[in-house]
Amino acid sequence: MATETDDDDRVYYVISDLHIGGDEQLEDVEFLGELRAFLERLARTDENAELIINGDAFGLWEFTTVDGLEKFEVLEETYPELFEQLRATGENIPVTLLPGNHDHELAAYDEYVDRFAAYNVDLVQDQSIVRPVGDQAIHFEHGHQQDANNRIEDWGNPYATPLGYYYNTLVTSRAGQLSDRGRYNWLKDVQAVTPTERMPIWLLSKYFYREMNPLIRYSLVPFLLLFNISALLAVLAGLHLTGIWSLPVTWTEAFLEQFGRAGTAAWFLLTLNVAVAGLLLLIGIPLYFIRRDIRKTIDRFGVFETELTVDPVESYEERAREVFAAEPETTIFCFGHTHRPMLTEVDGGVLVNTGTWLKRLHRRDGIIGVLPPVFYPSYQLAAVRIAPESESETASDATGVAVEFERFTKPSPATEELTRTERFFTVGREPVPDLPDRHVVENPDPETVDAPEATD
Repeated sequence: MATETDDDDRVYYVISDLHIGGDEQLEDVEFLGELRAFLERLARTDENAELIINGDAFGLWEFTTVDGLEKFEVLEETYPELFEQLRATGENIPVTLLPGNHDHELAAYDEYVDRFAAYNVDLVQDQSIVRPVGDQAIHFEHGHQQDANNRIEDWGNPYATPLGYYYNTLVTSRAGQLSDRGRYNWLKDVQAVTPTERMPIWLLSKYFYREMNPLIRYSLVPFLLLFNISALLAVLAGLHLTGIWSLPVTWTEAFLEQFGRAGTAAWFLLTLNVAVAGLLLLIGIPLYFIRRDIRKTIDRFGVFETELTVDPVESYEERAREVFAAEPETTIFCFGHTHRPMLTEVDGGVLVNTGTWLKRLHRRDGIIGVLPPVFYPSYQLAAVRIAPESESETASDATGVAVEFERFTKPSPATEELTRTERFFTVGREPVPDLPDRHVVENPDPETVDAPEATD
């Protein structure tokens, strides 16, 4: 294990939410090459650095066929090169691992501490740690304790099962087992669907663009594209049939008659489209009110106390304020869990989210019609670097602490994972994921702040 030197001028690299491992198809780690390259770089660095893996390094919840320490053995067998690289990196700099919700079992079995120590990784089984940086301090925690659906009430209990546990064992793990049975191996990307409420529409989208018989799909595309126009024409047709206003229909019929058989065919298709759209409108109106009434009834009985996904910012801002108030030397609250890279100022300090190394899916709704949305894939691989900011090389001259995101480039897999139809409907609307800008946290008034200390 690397020997610690002066913590005040230490540089911290922080990553989280790797979600490595799981049943069957979930064991495929698409960013493994980039992760190993990052670890290799740290193994050669001359910086006084420490790597913090801030929770959810491993997807232990996603293993449903093995229990306890057997999961670690599966990880060792599946990713031997990764563990050897961790060992090499840990020989040069300290590597600290915190449990998240997906790998909370790391806090439940003391044997894990020794297992990771063999690879020069210091597993800290606490909910959070503090590290000094310059004249300030950083608070690290994964973040799931601020999420009611994933909070571990009895920390360290291997049988703790919050709501998120059941979602991952019943949905995510099952998706990993079934993914290769489809026309394409897409179901394993269920981990990338955030927020969770988007799961039904994502499944509909992938069914339509990936699993549906191509002949059926291509025959539906024109109707779905023109649905809005057809709905308008259905209303006009209703006015025509009731004798209220016949001019639009009469004018359209006369216009198409000029084109002979082609006009007749167009009129037939248009009539069919309008008939279907009108039928859907007639059915949809009462269904809308029934759905609305059912939702009100559910809310009245309190069946669902919380949404599946909590606010990605509010609860963490409140937690950061509590930490900053209790520990005045702490100015940086660093967390993960939500998979959304973020840096925002809170009460003189900053709230930093390290994002995720998993694939990210960006929803792109149709511009016209009622086609299912396209979920465009991308990667936003990054590490947060936190270091003293000064004009000289000594921490004593530091004017503050710099927080910045380091990006690791990985091309979007859209060409391989999206159909031609999906790519056509997203031309010019491809996402350009961005990371927060560099930020410097100015040193607080030294008369009101005690010197920070490292805690595990």
